[in-house]
Amino acid sequence: MNAREISEQNERLILCNKAMFSSETAGRKLPETESDLRTCYQRDRDRIIHCKAFRRLKHKTQVFLSPESDHYRTRLTHTLEVAQIARTIARALRLNEDLTEAIALGHDLGHTPYGHAGEAALSDALKADGFEEGFKHYVQSLRVVEKLEKDGKGLNLTREVRDGILNHGTDRMPATLEGRIVRFSDKIAYINHDIDDAIRAHILSEDDIPREYTDILGTTTSERLDALIHDVIYSSNGKADVVMSDDMYCAMTGLRSFMFRSVYTNPTAKSEEVKAKKLLRELYEYYKEHIEALPENYINLIWEKKDPVNIVVCDYIAGMSDQYVVHRFEEIYVPHSWSYKE
Repeated sequence: MNAREISEQNERLILCNKAMFSSETAGRKLPETESDLRTCYQRDRDRIIHCKAFRRLKHKTQVFLSPESDHYRTRLTHTLEVAQIARTIARALRLNEDLTEAIALGHDLGHTPYGHAGEAALSDALKADGFEEGFKHYVQSLRVVEKLEKDGKGLNLTREVRDGILNHGTDRMPATLEGRIVRFSDKIAYINHDIDDAIRAHILSEDDIPREYTDILGTTTSERLDALIHDVIYSSNGKADVVMSDDMYCAMTGLRSFMFRSVYTNPTAKSEEVKAKKLLRELYEYYKEHIEALPENYINLIWEKKDPVNIVVCDYIAGMSDQYVVHRFEEIYVPHSWSYKE
């Protein structure tokens, strides 16, 4: 019996019967020889961590565009916080922690530069060109792992991880309980760390948060995280679903609505978003007309895979970091000083 088989056997001994066992995966699109060391979900986690899209998250906006302080969250630190919360819940419920972690680490791989402002800019551009679905970061995250990584080969992840990545949004529902943990953990993470960042930016104070939410959730970030995580665990224990109590869920969604009013649409916090959207829209129009300027692997998607030009242009732009957007814009539109050596 090799190390992977021992791990699969241990899952049978430790995990509850509602968990997704590694040995029962629905598999990958392309069959592979099993690892002798790692379960299928451990391999998926490792593939995500080592992929280029994951590394780029460190230079992508979470809420505040290019903040000067070192302490604001980025898309990468958000992802890590989601993964940690999700692992805590999965372990307490005796669900598959490796599957949960893989989904959490991959859930935002398709996010654009400049956060949801970038997502809105690309979505508007696609809709203006007749693509009614627009751009959705969770769909793009799946496209990253299925088609864009490894020069068009994709990561060939298991069906359960791909399902969790695609369906982590509010209006969707993953097939596995592990995916549903990530769906909750994403909200728990971003609501609380965005409050923390907003307080650091002097956009909010703890006293601004309505008492109807703090009386239930707590008055500090750590208190709120502790309350929400405990509630998911206690409410879900012994059930065939991952849930929250009604009072806690109402308080969390109410706090989320408060954040939309106070932070996510705050003119101070969002003052630079108009410029960010303009940059992305200009790049979109440029590359749509100059596909020869795209990297070779993206050109191959157009000519060999027959993907629409508009979608491939969004693939390229969505994969950029905040700084690289500025770099490409300057390369294309800002005149360079004349340099000639006699």
